[in-house]
Amino acid sequence: MVSTTFKNLAPDKQARIQAALLNEFSAHPLADAQVARIVQQAQIARGAFYKYFTDLTDAYRYLYHQVMLEVHSAIPQTAFKTFTPAVYLQAVRDFVDQAADSQYRELIKRHLTQNEALLAAPRQPVMDIPDAVWAAGILSHETIKQVLLYPDTKKAALDRLASALEALARKDE
Repeated sequence: MVSTTFKNLAPDKQARIQAALLNEFSAHPLADAQVARIVQQAQIARGAFYKYFTDLTDAYRYLYHQVMLEVHSAIPQTAFKTFTPAVYLQAVRDFVDQAADSQYRELIKRHLTQNEALLAAPRQPVMDIPDAVWAAGILSHETIKQVLLYPDTKKAALDRLASALEALARKDE
């Protein structure tokens, strides 16, 4: 977990470190990432890196969490309390468009293709949401993954998601 020391750094120094993390983790999978390159680019001492983060995985988790917060910021989370196909479809479109055009595109692609499996800890299934909300979330995330990894499939993937969400809504009635 990122340290309080890091959270209390001057904003410009935090930004410099985050930029170095983004460059490293966008260019290299977590398994090949190096603290040496990060500290050189961020212009900090190696010991400072370990004051801020436990290790590279900790730094990666911190950065990826920050990126997801920013990319999801335009999507109102209250929209996902109930199942409305149009809301899910629009949220996926917004996420894909924002991620594809952002400075985070390569990081997200690398996460999906290389890093996600390294970080995946078994999670407790979410059982306290309606089945349709759960299914729509799974379908949405798989569509996002497909579109980000294979941009030429965007229209077909979004059309398929729209069709699947509508079928789910009919079944849920």
